[in-house]
Amino acid sequence: MSVRIASPQLSAEVSETGAELIRLQDEQGRDLLWDGDPAFWTGRSPLLFPIVGRVRNDRIRVGDAEYELPRHGLARTSPFDIAEANPSRCRFSLRSDETTLERYPFPFQLDVTYAIEGNTLTIEAAAINPGSAPMPVSFGFHPAFRWPLPYGAPRETHALRFEHEETAPIRRPVDGLIAREVYPTPVQGHSLPLQDSLFEKDAIVFDDLKSRSVEYGAPDSGTIRVDFPGMPHLGIWTKPGAGFICIEPWQGYADPEGFEGEFADKPGIVVIPPGQSRAFTIAITVDSKGF
Repeated sequence: MSVRIASPQLSAEVSETGAELIRLQDEQGRDLLWDGDPAFWTGRSPLLFPIVGRVRNDRIRVGDAEYELPRHGLARTSPFDIAEANPSRCRFSLRSDETTLERYPFPFQLDVTYAIEGNTLTIEAAAINPGSAPMPVSFGFHPAFRWPLPYGAPRETHALRFEHEETAPIRRPVDGLIAREVYPTPVQGHSLPLQDSLFEKDAIVFDDLKSRSVEYGAPDSGTIRVDFPGMPHLGIWTKPGAGFICIEPWQGYADPEGFEGEFADKPGIVVIPPGQSRAFTIAITVDSKGF
């Protein structure tokens, strides 16, 4: 089952499986989101919780125990309850149960709200700790946008434009973990021209990011801006030759190579006290006028 929300400028469809955005269209019905072609990747915009990426040996350590936790965590394959469904807003909820506690030993509630106003879709995920112990968690968004966008510009003219100049080195995954080695940033001032060769070694990971906004598109063509206040990390990813580019704001990232510590000590983890919550938000704004 899915829920559709809309404004005159934008429409979205969200699945109850994973509370995943599965369609995003502009005012002319043009698809902006990847279609999940299994020849490349079946995802469209999964939510990453309570980890981003992979943990070492796919296991986390909490105290004296270890728990098997798959890449990107539990939420993306879990059935959410539809808590609210209005013409321009919907909310989904996931609560821990016996199955989740076998992999992530913390009671939780994850509420995900989608709201459209004008040409902007806002997504807020609230991780709630109903338990009696601190809850360590990461969270990530993983939207895959069409590359090229459906505005007529050639694929090779598309680029990302960062809010600030990004001069810090980047990192790369190795077998799903973050390599010790750092690489010079491919960002040229504010701009990252997109080409398949950037992704021959998997994703680009910004773990020392200045920007909290990225614009994607081509000159004299439509663009998509992704704002992510409060999200300190960013992944950019595709499979070479595929028709999508993922712009992924994260709180946290995969285990660094050699990390063997407690889950709560993993880089990028935030700890939510008992009875409290932490919100993670992005806003996706569509502009048909372009750069």
